[in-house]
Amino acid sequence: MNIKINKKNKKEVLDMKDYQVGSRSEYRRSQVKKKTYKAKRKKNNSSKFLKTLLIVLLSLVVVGLVWAAKLVSKTASVIDNSYSPISTRTNLNQHIDPINDPISILLMGVDNDDDRGLESTRTDSMILLTMSPEKEIINMVSIPRDTYTYIEVPNYYQGYEKINSAYAQGESYAKSEGKNVESESAEAALDAVEYLFNTTINYYITVDFNAFESVVDAFGGVEVEVPYDIKEQNAKGEVVVELKKGKQRLNGEEALAFARTRKKDNDIERGNRQQEVLMSLINQAMNVGSISKLESVLKAMDGHFWTNLDRSTILKVGESGLTTKYKINQNKLSWMSFNYYGASYVGLHEDSIAYVSHKINSLLGKEPEDERDAPDYEFETNGFVSPRTYPQDGMAMPD
Repeated sequence: MNIKINKKNKKEVLDMKDYQVGSRSEYRRSQVKKKTYKAKRKKNNSSKFLKTLLIVLLSLVVVGLVWAAKLVSKTASVIDNSYSPISTRTNLNQHIDPINDPISILLMGVDNDDDRGLESTRTDSMILLTMSPEKEIINMVSIPRDTYTYIEVPNYYQGYEKINSAYAQGESYAKSEGKNVESESAEAALDAVEYLFNTTINYYITVDFNAFESVVDAFGGVEVEVPYDIKEQNAKGEVVVELKKGKQRLNGEEALAFARTRKKDNDIERGNRQQEVLMSLINQAMNVGSISKLESVLKAMDGHFWTNLDRSTILKVGESGLTTKYKINQNKLSWMSFNYYGASYVGLHEDSIAYVSHKINSLLGKEPEDERDAPDYEFETNGFVSPRTYPQDGMAMPD
């Protein structure tokens, strides 16, 4: 396999020392105190069965939780307990009206909880969701967790790693400085995604493992297209979940297996399946008929999600979701895999990043629409790998 690197943009990497990450205060690389951090994870033979995309739960917070707030008295405390603000995002969002203004939300599923007790937490899934009430469009893109990219936590860490480790770096920084773990972890992940797509993200929602099956079951399952016969152990490794190829409605345990498996494909297709589950759940949550199910959904979510969406904003986002007939678009990244010092990574094609970045920023009103926004436009990559997602020292080898 021939790897094509776009040399003309290599300066972008060399000049990165002056790059301002996300909404943080400006600083230079020379001012950053370097620390080496390696995520230490306990070996657990069952861990591969526990890792999954939990992002499908997030539509509850985005859409359905607003109506549960009107029906269930304890909803207010559940939302308030989940609130973990980020000061820079609070300033960014203070003039935003989610009912009328476009917003972006980074949805994250994490692979750690009290039962697992890992020393660090990484994002098992990252989906960037952009919504415009005016255009009645929701765009979503799943970011491969093995994407090689630049990560920086001011005054603590800088370097190239898999994007799913950004959350862990923020977590480590928070613990070392006695700061809020959920907020600092989320901000590090937000900064990494902002750098990748050259955009600004308003909000985040993080969900852990525990609530997944209960939430899917509370909504009566999810309808998806199973691409091939699947045999996957359940989260506890106790039984084998078997799914036949074809369109069908899955319960929580089955949806978990569907979202988790990648034995016959790869991390990219896994992300696509996760988006499919999310879309199915969003469509159900937007249905007023689901209101009666939200009390049990709320119980499943209690204590298992964190967000910088406060109660008032959640109400407005939920109102927008139920009063606007959104068209949901899935944007897919083009990629290649490579091996670097014994680890497998994903490199993204540069024009693919540019295309997805444009779809995000044009929907947010940060750049004008062009021919790429035409209904009949179909993206095709030229195969050049972005130097921002591929090592430049000549040591990387294609898988």
